[in-house]
Amino acid sequence: MNMQSVRQIAKSRGIAPRKLNKIELVRTLQREEGNFDCFATSYAGYCDQAECLWRDDCLSLSAQQRKDS
Repeated sequence: MNMQSVRQIAKSRGIAPRKLNKIELVRTLQREEGNFDCFATSYAGYCDQAECLWRDDCLSLSAQQRKDS
């Protein structure tokens, strides 16, 4: 999901995106949903939150961060 879409979701839920990066903004949305704010933190590509709206982006960002480390 691109950043513009994430910002639109945030605005529709009454959250001001301000200058948050994608990870910070999605974690804010996760907290607002009452979920764990775990976006982009999966370890070794594992995530048990199969119904999460952010799952695909989360797993790819987590893999990228592991590669960059």
